[in-house]
Amino acid sequence: MSRVAAIDCGTNSIRLLIADVSEGNFRELYRTMEIVRLGQGVDKNRSFDPAAIERTLRATVSFSEEIARRGVTAIRFCATSATRDAENRALFIDGVREILGIEPEVISGDEEARLSFAGAVSEMHPSDAPFLVIDIGGGSTEFVYGEKEVRSAKSVNIGCVRMSERHFATAPATSVSVAAAIADIDGAIGEAAKVVPIKQARTLIAVAGTATTVAAAALDLEEYDRYAIHLSRISAEKTSEISKLFLSMTRDEISSLGYMHPGRVDVIAAGALVLDRIMKATGATEFVASERDILDGMAWSISSPKTNNKNESR
Repeated sequence: MSRVAAIDCGTNSIRLLIADVSEGNFRELYRTMEIVRLGQGVDKNRSFDPAAIERTLRATVSFSEEIARRGVTAIRFCATSATRDAENRALFIDGVREILGIEPEVISGDEEARLSFAGAVSEMHPSDAPFLVIDIGGGSTEFVYGEKEVRSAKSVNIGCVRMSERHFATAPATSVSVAAAIADIDGAIGEAAKVVPIKQARTLIAVAGTATTVAAAALDLEEYDRYAIHLSRISAEKTSEISKLFLSMTRDEISSLGYMHPGRVDVIAAGALVLDRIMKATGATEFVASERDILDGMAWSISSPKTNNKNESR
């Protein structure tokens, strides 16, 4: 049994999972998240803002202290969409290396998709296959199709932060901004559909904060409850209703929702719209909200010799 730490650094958040993992066994010990908005302005400027790097490295220091305290023996740090796009990514990568003593990975969209799929389907019954896993992140959205293994995958740049920065400067959203966002989102879904058979899945699984927050809204939770959300089934009609609700609200109104993380207030309307458009494009009648995602896939992957040798904890 290995005690491992997986750190997923996305456009909007950085997350840590510590788990005991061995062949066929997985025991979660600790999971946390901080909204750091590393990808702030990257869509427009193609570079990281120094303040965003500072926020994210500060969170990494906090994570490193928890990792040391819990006796972790191997770490995997994966950076995704924003880091792929930022031309000054070396500043950030060097900072992470100094803090954790390992080589952080800037993973491809395909690798991100593979890891998300592994985490998302880990608790699903084989009879629910084939699966379409949707991972709506801050910078990108991954479409992943398969059964036990990935058959096809595509990453497209329609994450909730990227869409918010492009289209939703004000809240409530205007009809003009919603129409422009829909055109952008539908175009990207069309690109994904050229590679991934998005209408052929038996089960659509949606992971990450946008999907779980939409599920919290659909379940009418007073506060965020990951155990109530995990594996809940949310209808397409309810998803569309929640999307329209978020688009019609001010940021103060969204902020007042008990289940809403403060770091999602200004991006949840865009994220929910992405999810709604995916539901319409796939024809799925519902999605399964999963709290298991890329972090879980990363934790499983560390147990393989290839990964474990590369990122042994100092």
